[in-house]
Amino acid sequence: MSYTYEYPHPAVTVDCVVFGLDDDDLKVLLIQRDIDPFEGKWAFPGGFVEIDEPLEKAALRELKEETGLNKIFLEQLYTFGKPDRDPRERVISVAFFALANIRDHRIKAATDARNAAWFDVKNIPALAFDHQNILITALERIKGKVSYQPIGFELLPKKFTLNQLQHLYETILERPLDKRNFRRKILGMDLLEETGETEKNVAHRAARLYRFDKIKYNALLKKGFIFEV
Repeated sequence: MSYTYEYPHPAVTVDCVVFGLDDDDLKVLLIQRDIDPFEGKWAFPGGFVEIDEPLEKAALRELKEETGLNKIFLEQLYTFGKPDRDPRERVISVAFFALANIRDHRIKAATDARNAAWFDVKNIPALAFDHQNILITALERIKGKVSYQPIGFELLPKKFTLNQLQHLYETILERPLDKRNFRRKILGMDLLEETGETEKNVAHRAARLYRFDKIKYNALLKKGFIFEV
């Protein structure tokens, strides 16, 4: 059954802020638009939501279509709806933030994306639409959330060193952490499993490799466990 409404309907889009981490910096994934408006400008992967499509499904679809990314951590961020944010028409965008291990995913631009690339979050080009505001909101969210939820492990390889883990937190929180205190707190949570392996092909002394025990974390969470870094 169809209905006729008194008020016009705004269009709805999704935008995806995908973060990655390398040896130096926190990165964000951008696509170069191949269509108007803002043809040639950089923006976040995203697009219009189909009429019968859930929002998260739309975000995952657009990510896969425009960048090739698939099966990554994704969470709703915020809704952006200023009347003039899109020159085409009244468009409300539901933004998501995502976390991906850069080494595990190869990106490839497709559909209406001319190019796709990782950029240092502190050195990005001018963005289309209101995507600069979306980025600021996403950075604030991840900076706050990484301290009380173990989402940061999504940015690491499945097997990682304690140095890599500390680098992750120092990069996102933008402050140095005392090595001894950090390791005592992290290992004291009993959420890291020793793999029995060490780094390979490194010039320095090979460090132990760990993995995050998500099953144990979920079990502890039900008992009121508080993750805090």
